[in-house]
Amino acid sequence: MNFLDPVRLLLLLALPVLVAAYVVMQVRRGRYAVRFTNLALLDKVAPARPGWRRHVPAAAFLLMLGLFVTGFARPTADVRVPREQATIVLALDVSHSMQATDVQPTRLEGAKRAARTFLDQVPDRFNVGLVSFSGSASVIVAPTTDRQAMRTGIDGLRLGPRTAIGEGLLASLDSIAGFGAQFGEEEAPPAHVVLLSDGTNTAGRTPEEAVQRATQARVPVSTIAYGTPEGVMYQNGQAIPVPVDGPALERLARDAGGRHYQAASGEELRGVYEDIGSSIGYRVERREIWTWFVAAGLLLSCAVAAGSLLWFSRLP
Repeated sequence: MNFLDPVRLLLLLALPVLVAAYVVMQVRRGRYAVRFTNLALLDKVAPARPGWRRHVPAAAFLLMLGLFVTGFARPTADVRVPREQATIVLALDVSHSMQATDVQPTRLEGAKRAARTFLDQVPDRFNVGLVSFSGSASVIVAPTTDRQAMRTGIDGLRLGPRTAIGEGLLASLDSIAGFGAQFGEEEAPPAHVVLLSDGTNTAGRTPEEAVQRATQARVPVSTIAYGTPEGVMYQNGQAIPVPVDGPALERLARDAGGRHYQAASGEELRGVYEDIGSSIGYRVERREIWTWFVAAGLLLSCAVAAGSLLWFSRLP
C-alpha cells in the first residue's frame, strides 16, 4: 500500500500524546479514589465497577482517529481490473489521391462516412483505434472504447502526399500489440484491421511485408477500395489520373485472411466484428482506497456508541 499524501501521516504522532494524556488522567483518578477511605460504604454506593470496559471507548476512539488519519493520507492499492481486449483498428488512406471525386463527395469523405457508420454499429465492448497514412503512418487514436475520441479523430483527418499502405498496416499492428501489452500479453489480442484506401502503394515498406507480419500475429486485414479506374484529382489546375488499384487491395485482404469491399458502407462491415471473438484481459491499476478506512472508522464509532450506551447508559 502506498500513499498519495504521506506527509499527512504525521498526524498519527498525536496518538501517542493522547495515550499519555489518558494514562495520566487514569493515574490521577486512582489517587482521588483512594481518598475515599470508607470502602464498605463505597461498595454500597457503587457496587458495580466497569473494570476493563471503561477503557474500551478510549481505545476505540484512538483506533478510529488512526483510521481517519490513514484515509486522510489517501492510501492506494494495486487492483486487477478486467477489460475486453478485442480490438479493431481503422487504417485510413489520407494521400492526395483520396481527394478524387469519383466517389462522392470525395474518396476521403466517403471513407470517413463509412468509418463513422461502422463506428456507430460496433458493440460498445470492442476497442477501436484509428491510424492514418499518406507518405508515413500515424496512430491518431490508440485502441479505446471512447467512441467520441474516435469520431473526433476521424473528423480531423487531413490529406498528405504519397501513399504508404505497408506503413499504415504496420502501424496498425503495432497499435494492437501495444494495447495487448497493457495486459501482459505476449501475443496480439483478438483483433482485426480495416484498411480504407484507393490501393496504390508509393512509399515506405511494401504491403507484402506488412501482410506477412499480420499473418504471423494472426490479425486478419479487410480492405475497402475507394475509387474507380477513371478517377482523377486536380493539382495546380492540372488533371492527374488516379485509378483505384482494387486488385491489389483484394489480394492484400485475401493474403491476410480478411475480406475485400468496394467503396463499402459501414453496414457492409458487420462481419468484421461478428467474427472477431472476445478475450478478457486483466491489467493492474493503482486506485485510491481511502473510503475503506473512513468506512471502517465510521463503523467503529457506531460500535463504540452502541457499547457505551449498553454498558454505561450514556454516550462516550
